[in-house]
Amino acid sequence: MPRGSRWGSQGVGQHLRLNRVAPAIFPKQAQIPFAGFGMAESESLVPDTGAVFTFGKTKFAENIPSKFWFKNDIPICLSCGDEHTAIVTGNNKLYMFGSNNWGQLGLGSKAAIIKPTCIKALKPEKVKLAACGRNHTLVSTDTGGVYAAGGNNEGQLGLGDTDDRDTFHQIVFFTPADTIKQLSAGANTSAALTEDGKLFMWGDNSEGQIGLEDKSNVCIPHEVTVGKPISWISCGYYHSAFVTMDGELYTFGEPENGKLGLPNELLMNHRSPQRVLGIPERVIQVACGGGHTVVLTEKVVYAFGLGQFGQLGLGTFLFETSEPKIIERIKDQKICHISCGENHTALMTELGLLYTFGDGRHGKLGLGMENFTNQFFPTLCSNFLRFAVQLIACGGCHMLVFATPRLGTIDEPKFEDVYEPYISTGSFSINDLSPRSSLNRSLSARLRRRERERPPCSASMVGTLPPLEGTSASTSAYFYPSSPPFHLSVNNYPEKSPSESMEPLDSDYFEDKMNKDTETENSSAVDSENFGETNDILNMVIISWLLDMSYVNFNYL
Repeated sequence: MPRGSRWGSQGVGQHLRLNRVAPAIFPKQAQIPFAGFGMAESESLVPDTGAVFTFGKTKFAENIPSKFWFKNDIPICLSCGDEHTAIVTGNNKLYMFGSNNWGQLGLGSKAAIIKPTCIKALKPEKVKLAACGRNHTLVSTDTGGVYAAGGNNEGQLGLGDTDDRDTFHQIVFFTPADTIKQLSAGANTSAALTEDGKLFMWGDNSEGQIGLEDKSNVCIPHEVTVGKPISWISCGYYHSAFVTMDGELYTFGEPENGKLGLPNELLMNHRSPQRVLGIPERVIQVACGGGHTVVLTEKVVYAFGLGQFGQLGLGTFLFETSEPKIIERIKDQKICHISCGENHTALMTELGLLYTFGDGRHGKLGLGMENFTNQFFPTLCSNFLRFAVQLIACGGCHMLVFATPRLGTIDEPKFEDVYEPYISTGSFSINDLSPRSSLNRSLSARLRRRERERPPCSASMVGTLPPLEGTSASTSAYFYPSSPPFHLSVNNYPEKSPSESMEPLDSDYFEDKMNKDTETENSSAVDSENFGETNDILNMVIISWLLDMSYVNFNYL
């Protein structure tokens, strides 16, 4: 898999211009109906340059799949925090939306924002990267500046104090000589990786998750090193991991649940980076969730840690492991990017296909309105078969996907190979995890601490809509740290083939919902000149009627 260009300073908007794309066409047997919406959507509603699709609790559209796109611009970087989102476009603009109870949107207030809103204060800076943590946001610019906004109780903003900020402030530690390659943010931790392989971390160190042995937290960046240049960094909730340029994986932080992938004899040094020896191949990427870790090598994908919701993708009989294990179900697929929420995972293939697994609450796995259940194996998101997925980001209660219309067809034998094994996969409802179940033994006191850390006003933000008939009930939401934001390059676009004369896929369940009736005090900040809105095509009354008439089929064919 090509490296370097994904995180380089060259943006897609500077050199990528997509040609007009014809609607994708697939063999008739590939059609998997999703009757929940009861209506089809014209391909023309998605521009040739693609759209951002949202799933789960995003504030943009709660628990309902939606989409939006930008006029004369495309996303090159996505990042999701607990319930807030950052998008960087090819024109070097930063858009934010979602929860804002700590000021993490950087708009000068703490009001939630339901529409992607341009951060005009950073327009002159030409934003390049962004990373969302639980309640804070990091941003870097093409001049080497690093900015931060939001919660700062552990110094995670890197500003030398523990005062929250509701606007973006520059971290003076970094200079134009520090060309930032990647940003990552966890619960109360932050990290910045430079092009020359230097890693800097700051914030909460209560479990050693920023690599300091004897300090509880630091308010300014400090360098973390193992004597080798570093190529990739990921911050989880209370643990972190990085990859060296020669392909070695190191983990550090909270040792519980096997998420460090280390044998017991090495856990005593968990506050310092320890090499994971259980992966023999060269490591390319790592993504840390709340209690699990997923690793991409040159050949396969490994997972270890906590898996009670299916987030390891290893099946229904393995709920915790400290030994890195290959995710067998997708070992024949060429995976090019991985992303973890606290308890769900997404994988993107070089063909632009999307697999998700783990906690299905709020519909954040992107598997359809009728499927809110947990998935214990990688499950193909069939609704993206007509699209080529370019970017993915998993957050606390949501997931974002940037995808473009696919030109032509997927070769029929190849399509059957990637699709057929995953039509029916085992899944558990959250209700199957009883309070006294042994599966819950690994839900540590960290969860209670996370709940206590929430501000009083957040109670209304973590409530969930009543589950659809046949879906599982939802539990309280906790922080789901973002994996490193994926930066789009021209290499991410799969090769497209000419269209053939076959029957088109009839069903498309993506909804256009812009919540036009809801206004916030910051609604005027939306850069309407560059943001294309879509129209609401879903009538919830029809959905309710369809459900009452038992019209919806909740099972895959």
